[in-house]
Amino acid sequence: MAATSAGPRLQALRRKELARSYEDGGEHYDRIRPGYPADAVHWLFEGITGPAAVAGAQVADVGAGTGKYTRLLVAAGYRTTAVDPSADMLGQLRQGLPDVPVMVGTAEATGLPTASMDAVTVAQAWHWCDPIAASTELARVLRPGGILGLVWNQLDVSVPWVHRYSRIIHAGDVLRPGFRPVVGPEFLPQASHTSAWTQQMTPEDLMELAKSRSYYLSANEVTRAKVLANLTWYLFDHLGYQPGQPLDLPYLTLSWRVVPSAAVPPLDHG
Repeated sequence: MAATSAGPRLQALRRKELARSYEDGGEHYDRIRPGYPADAVHWLFEGITGPAAVAGAQVADVGAGTGKYTRLLVAAGYRTTAVDPSADMLGQLRQGLPDVPVMVGTAEATGLPTASMDAVTVAQAWHWCDPIAASTELARVLRPGGILGLVWNQLDVSVPWVHRYSRIIHAGDVLRPGFRPVVGPEFLPQASHTSAWTQQMTPEDLMELAKSRSYYLSANEVTRAKVLANLTWYLFDHLGYQPGQPLDLPYLTLSWRVVPSAAVPPLDHG
């Protein structure tokens, strides 16, 4: 029995260790990490019923970080509260969104009042959460009929040069085909959507992007130097990019609309 339980326990410890690598460095993260396409937010809320369908609905963006997804929610007209465990990240969010209320908290313990939100979004953060405990907490926070949006940005590894780049930087959040987010019994995924888009970068930006990843942040100096040396060879020698050369980095944004499990129609892949 001890051997059986060790796996999940070790996974949880490793998840917490990697998540702690984002407790500071908010300015660098905000500058180099991608945002999200507006259609990812529009899809999440379009064609739904319930409190989240009302103009000006209240939304908690949990794991908001520096506000990459929060900005889209605000631009779409939602009354948004940002929740994140990192005060440093929230400090960056405040600079760009001074009118958005912020709270230091986690998906497992948001600090939000019961039945206070019409929707909750978790963008690029669900893999850092305990999905069972987080589901219980977010179900508590949502009003009846509310929705949960789970969102991932990932490199489009169907493009060969991007696939090799992702291997060099150990991009662990590239989801497997057929991936479906794990949620607690309070919820079930109702529908999913994929947005394909690109972010203009330079080779130097790609080096900095590697430095923002949890693998690099939690690595020792020897491993960091190896990653940067491999990238220098790959980007400049192998691919032949010039310093400062503009290039398009392809991304996919994968979104799931998750609803209370009491009434769930079949999963629809949009």
